[in-house]
Amino acid sequence: MNVISLSNSDLALAALLVVALGLLSMRMRLGLFKQIAIAALRTVVQLSLIGLVLKVLFTHVDLVWVVLIAVVMLAAASREVVARQQRRFTGLAGFGVGASSMFLSSFAVTVLTLTTLIAADPWYEPQYAIPLLGMLLGNTMNGISLAMNHLTQSAWQQRAVIEQRLMLGQTREQAISDIRRESVRTGMIPILNAMAAAGIVSLPGMMTGQILAGSPPAEAVKYQILIMFLITAGTGFGTVSAIWLSARLLFDQRHRLRLDRLKKAA
Repeated sequence: MNVISLSNSDLALAALLVVALGLLSMRMRLGLFKQIAIAALRTVVQLSLIGLVLKVLFTHVDLVWVVLIAVVMLAAASREVVARQQRRFTGLAGFGVGASSMFLSSFAVTVLTLTTLIAADPWYEPQYAIPLLGMLLGNTMNGISLAMNHLTQSAWQQRAVIEQRLMLGQTREQAISDIRRESVRTGMIPILNAMAAAGIVSLPGMMTGQILAGSPPAEAVKYQILIMFLITAGTGFGTVSAIWLSARLLFDQRHRLRLDRLKKAA
């Protein structure tokens, strides 16, 4: 099966849909035109650059370069975790929570998969390592971002309730336990929706890409099931870790609520 190549004009036609969306947002005064334009531009530039990098990396397999790219991906994902939150932690606290949570979840799951399930030779083969880590980081990033945004917003809105619970003798864990649980649930919604709808409502991206590239559907299905399970585990563990760390940052060692550690997004 031959792969159908896309021309620049094909991409330009697709870009017109994004332009139309931006114009609609202006007409509705949503304030999203600038964000849509910047995001679209970043998509083109970043994907074009990573395409060139991966072309070289696939030709010259080197663990040092794989690790370097992985670190850059982690740093970018950690920045995006806090970029659009309504209330974020001051300083580098939010960035640190995102980075540590994604490192413990996405990196651990990726290394485990590469060394045991896929068993590539070498285990850090860029053809498998970079796309797998990218999918895990991307989905874990979304889950953590949604969960942290829910936690900080809810803590701000329910600060009187939390402080009353503390005055009644509850610990910081008890005072914020309900909000913490709801935050984890919020972070898990996207991946749970994706799992529930896979194969019925949508054909996931990796499976679609493999089929378009000519892989047998049965083999594409097996890879997609593997990826969905890995993404779910990475998102779940990452979200739980991020919320646990974030909840502790909202209090000091004397179990006092410290909302001065949050700032409203500009």
